[in-house]
Amino acid sequence: MLVQLQYLRAIAALMVVYFHAVLQLAKVNPAVDATAFIYGETGVDIFFVLSGFVMWLTTSGRTMSPIDFARRRIKRIVPLYWLATLFSATVALVAPSLLKSTVFDLPHLIASLFFLPWSNPADPSTITPVVVPGWTLNYEMFFYFVFALLLPLQEVRRIPAMFAVFAVILIACRLLPETTMTRFYREPIMLEFLAGVVLGWLYGQKVLLPNRWAWAALAMGFAFLVINEALMPPESRFYAWGIPAIFIVYGAISIDFSKLPLIGWLNYLGDCSYSIYITHAFTLAFLRVAADRLPIGILQQPVLFVILSLVLSSIGGAVIHEITSPRRRKVAVTSRPPA
Repeated sequence: MLVQLQYLRAIAALMVVYFHAVLQLAKVNPAVDATAFIYGETGVDIFFVLSGFVMWLTTSGRTMSPIDFARRRIKRIVPLYWLATLFSATVALVAPSLLKSTVFDLPHLIASLFFLPWSNPADPSTITPVVVPGWTLNYEMFFYFVFALLLPLQEVRRIPAMFAVFAVILIACRLLPETTMTRFYREPIMLEFLAGVVLGWLYGQKVLLPNRWAWAALAMGFAFLVINEALMPPESRFYAWGIPAIFIVYGAISIDFSKLPLIGWLNYLGDCSYSIYITHAFTLAFLRVAADRLPIGILQQPVLFVILSLVLSSIGGAVIHEITSPRRRKVAVTSRPPA
């Protein structure tokens, strides 16, 4: 695995933690207006582009059946997500006052476990599962499903076929009567996965940016993420947030990181990024409850609350990662683009 992908995974996960931590500030200390500091939702767009890239990178040039591919993705995604979902549902049933964005609803729980889009009973205007950040996994699993079905095709035909399938899905969902399903799958955010697949193909073909331009693309991508997230609404995220994410990933994979020192802790957080993403909502809920019910006024300090959110979410995600990893295998981390 390219070490720069690990770095981007870690950064994207921490961006999302920061975003949700700032949102929690309004509940922890209503006197604080942190709207000017809300940033980090675009970490999801980096994840989506990375996902497409990694799926292509790990299957290109290999013989892999749809069943084998699905088994690997399910083994990676499902166990921790189901544990988090069942835990949240149990808390919502037993102690509903502890949760703000989840109420117990059996159909919603079943849909969440099977990655089906469903209106959240706590806020029917949103299509989110029991573990709210898991909305991204509904898109991920749908992308994996389509990707797996197309694996039997010749490799040269897969990318055009993916574009055709997703184009049909997007168009059909906009033409069909509006339902929860069509509302969810008509969003062009899914095309960010395809952009990552194209980057994976470019990487395999050794079509990379020169080093100077790669660093420029990386810097410009992050700069425009900040600017566009502040100026552009989520409805325009595919081009306003997705294109900078594409620049970030393309720039990163074009850089020869073997000439740079390894940032061990960031590389490790990249390993833990999925666990951090899934579990950070529980960490933030714990901090919010602690700030509300314990005489710890210092938790209502905005900067300290956000820092604690980042640190404790990282630690909690790392602990869960170590516990849930079936086998701790040493994986070779590379930094160099293909020669």
